Amino acid sequence: MDQESLGFDPNTPNVARLYDYYLGGKDHFPADREAAERILKVAPEVRAAARANRAFLGRAVRHLAEAGIRQFLDVGTGLPTQESVHQVAAKVAPGSQVVYVDVDPVVLVHARALLSGQPGTAVVQGDLRKPAEILGHPEVLGAIDFSRPVGVLLVAIMHFVAESDRPKEILATLREAMAPGSYLVLSHGTSDARPEAANRGTEVYRRANAPLTLRSRKRILELFEGFELEDPGLVWLPEWHPEPADTVDFVGAPESSLILCGVARKV
Repeated sequence: MDQESLGFDPNTPNVARLYDYYLGGKDHFPADREAAERILKVAPEVRAAARANRAFLGRAVRHLAEAGIRQFLDVGTGLPTQESVHQVAAKVAPGSQVVYVDVDPVVLVHARALLSGQPGTAVVQGDLRKPAEILGHPEVLGAIDFSRPVGVLLVAIMHFVAESDRPKEILATLREAMAPGSYLVLSHGTSDARPEAANRGTEVYRRANAPLTLRSRKRILELFEGFELEDPGLVWLPEWHPEPADTVDFVGAPESSLILCGVARKV
């Protein structure tokens, strides 16, 4: 299958490739680098925020594995990188099941190549805006038993869901499918800390394959409806159970991470 048939467009900034650029990866193109540098010019802390977000994902997955979660649904997985969910979970709970979901066909090609032959993992194409289709996907149902607790990971993905796509209804659909004792892991960009830079960054993302919708702390809290937030609640990335190894590259006040995050349990 050629790149054009995959929907590959190197001339339109791609949110997965932008994130890869912030993380220091190599899977990006001039249009991505140009857009990323425009973002970094108005908000240079974005690069450190991306790393802090990735570190939060690792800490959250370890937390869930230590709490007994053995199956994970990672929606909006993005381009593969080191310390992916299955690798982190396996260190605590070997044999965990992990399903990676992304809407981007190019991301899926990368993920499937990397995870080929990797036991306990599956890669599925799915659109978070259509959660029922993800939940009913044969590969998802073949790997995850929704009658048992599951960890649903929505890390740096909900801010690419517009208000017109009814984000609260998306969360409600996911929540209804999750057994008691399941967990929601969510991180979300906000304009609260730096509204001017956020507005300029949002303008850049309007030219990307997925526009950015930043929300206030109050609106992000609403996405956790029906779940109980665990300590320390909804906080900035560096404040969620920080570990020295994860904060070595982060400088400045916690709010300069630009992203709020939380882990919540369905009771």
